[in-house]
Amino acid sequence: MTDTIMMADAGGVVIDLIHTINANRQYLSEIDGAIGDGDHGINMSKGFTQCGEALAARGATPPLPVALGDLSTALMEGIGGSMGPLYGTFFFAMRDVLAGHARLDKVLFLRALDAGIAAVQDIGGAKAGDKTLVDTLLPARAACQAALAGGKDFRGCLAAMTAGAEAGMRATRGLRAKIGRASRLGERSVGVLDPGACSCYLILRSMGESLARRLDSAV
Repeated sequence: MTDTIMMADAGGVVIDLIHTINANRQYLSEIDGAIGDGDHGINMSKGFTQCGEALAARGATPPLPVALGDLSTALMEGIGGSMGPLYGTFFFAMRDVLAGHARLDKVLFLRALDAGIAAVQDIGGAKAGDKTLVDTLLPARAACQAALAGGKDFRGCLAAMTAGAEAGMRATRGLRAKIGRASRLGERSVGVLDPGACSCYLILRSMGESLARRLDSAV
């Protein structure tokens, strides 16, 4: 087994993301119904499905940076409200870091994740504890960084990222929303998960699992 993945062979990571979001469409909307409009899963599914259509129109799965670019465009154009720009910017920033590289390794992946998080915080302004997707992203990055610093291989870094993302997502249950529509609920937003944090966890988990499978099958 190797510790790198060919970019040309990794575009399927985005197809796995599409399947993950569509499979969790109802779940995400049910969570959103507790503190929002109840349409988070519907909107996410719409944008990711549009990406699937764009990828299918290409006739062959493109390299990972190209597929991420298609996803970014679809989310920007297909999702209303704040989530389209947030996720669209996240994936576009990742694409920018990965573009021009033939192989993906753990260091480059962390650079791409870091760029995505910076882009989300730049346009959204959310910080840790605001009860947003940032509360999933920051623990995920911290766990990935710690694994990398500890000498873990790519698979270990991905597993750590997923575990950190899950812990961050679950922690949003005890937070009061300080930004976005849910912030108007005040203390009533405490006790439920943040839908953006949940979709972000599903995204990071899917990416981690997809990349790990490709590491296991790479030669």
